[in-house]
Amino acid sequence: MRKGITGVAILLLLTLMISACSSGNNASSTNAAQTPAASQEPAAGEPKDGGSLIIGVASDPVVLNPNYAGDRVSLTIDQALYAPLFQVNNGKKTFYLADSLTPSSDNLTYTLKLKDGLTWHDGEKLTADDVVFTIDSILDEKQNSFLRANFLIGDKAIKAVKVDDLTVEFKLPQVSPAFEATLVQVFPIPKHIYENETNIEKSTKNASPVGSGPFKFKEYKAGEYLTLERFDNYFGGKPHLDSVTYRIAKDTNAANLALQNGEINVQYLDPKDVPTIQATNNFEILPYSEGRLAYLMFNANSDTGALAKKEVRQALSLALSRDELIQTAYTSSEYADPAKSFLTPDALYFTNDVPTFDNDAAKAKELLATAGESNLKLRYIVQSGNKAQEAISLYVQQKLKAIGVEVELQNMDSSAWVQKFIDLKATDYELALTGYIMGYDPDAYRILFTTDSSSNYSHYSNSEVDKLMNDGAGEADPAKRAEIYKKAQELVAEDAPIYPIAYTKTVVAVSKNYGGIDEAVLKPVVIFEDLSKIYKK
Repeated sequence: MRKGITGVAILLLLTLMISACSSGNNASSTNAAQTPAASQEPAAGEPKDGGSLIIGVASDPVVLNPNYAGDRVSLTIDQALYAPLFQVNNGKKTFYLADSLTPSSDNLTYTLKLKDGLTWHDGEKLTADDVVFTIDSILDEKQNSFLRANFLIGDKAIKAVKVDDLTVEFKLPQVSPAFEATLVQVFPIPKHIYENETNIEKSTKNASPVGSGPFKFKEYKAGEYLTLERFDNYFGGKPHLDSVTYRIAKDTNAANLALQNGEINVQYLDPKDVPTIQATNNFEILPYSEGRLAYLMFNANSDTGALAKKEVRQALSLALSRDELIQTAYTSSEYADPAKSFLTPDALYFTNDVPTFDNDAAKAKELLATAGESNLKLRYIVQSGNKAQEAISLYVQQKLKAIGVEVELQNMDSSAWVQKFIDLKATDYELALTGYIMGYDPDAYRILFTTDSSSNYSHYSNSEVDKLMNDGAGEADPAKRAEIYKKAQELVAEDAPIYPIAYTKTVVAVSKNYGGIDEAVLKPVVIFEDLSKIYKK
């Protein structure tokens, strides 16, 4: 979105994904705003400068470029490397590169003003040219950015036009209530670095990225770590930390041991591991809502062709129980609520009152027979060392066996799993446990559930859903828009391209040796919105 999560769809996707707000933080079109530099100082006194922070991550990054990052790890690192135009929390904008965003009276033109004196990590000026170049690159079909669909309204592109060095006008083909949520996803990339690249996604320049965020690229050793160092000219004020290192710890048990030994300072926790880490009394345990859906994905594009049949997907869903899955993977309802819709509870127009297929083995067998499927064999890709994935895979294997379906578990390390999952051409598996965080506006989900869209990993296709999602993007009447997305949720639930399991909470452990956590803002997917605020006590 993007999009890791256990492997984001955008989307990780995203996504997107990505611009979601934490714990009930819904964005609005309000002009109330603040700047990162205006954040209050930590209550414990003046922050100290110096020191480093080590963050545990589950895999190598896929790509260090915000136009393409859809997995959790890439997005987390990009959040420190690149600055957004603005972010939204609790309905209020926090302006970063931008100083203001003003809609015209007819809501067809949005005028963006940049801060003066912005620079890239290499010292070059950051101007309106970079913003326009970023948007044009996203819209260029040859550049293959998964964000492209969100910049189309009724199949017509939004246009970014430079007015002067600090001003960009966004011209919309029609009114779009989703536009600001789309713009939240934009982290400008430098024109002077990428303007002659024919394939930005695969460019060698992504290996040593030049951004505008609080930390700049220093070193990357695949499979081990990636280190960033302080960017002294960060517009939000010089960061307190000297460096941030992302330690690649693919095995959960090894990562937890490193956490307890002080080799890692910040890390996501599996709910089952919370008591162990909490008992050390060395960490703040911070559970928060990310607006995340965890789900079992059915790959309709597998070479068996079995999951292209709606009845088979419904049958597999009927063999499972959400309540049992939540207990299996998340220990209790404290960390997860049962999910039925593809939208998450923080999204506009969300409803869980949709068709559901759950816990009826006899009906599952009937549907398989109706579909003409017997002795069905499925391949399920699993991230080794991920406790939730491993527990759920064994549960699914057992429950599907009870309806006559054999499941082969294919374990692989996290990096290999992510590469497999995001490969839209992969046909050698049928099942995968994953999740996404897409934000508050339902238009963001278009890239997941419309035919041949950039993050449609399940290869779902329904022309009526395509029309509804496209219509919803440009519908200005809230009541009509609500009806559109209600119908879309019902149709997707009926077609069962995924088996929604739970709306989950994320748990992060942060060493008590660090301050500025509130000022940094806990954020879906990326942990912290602004790492410049964190300091070592």
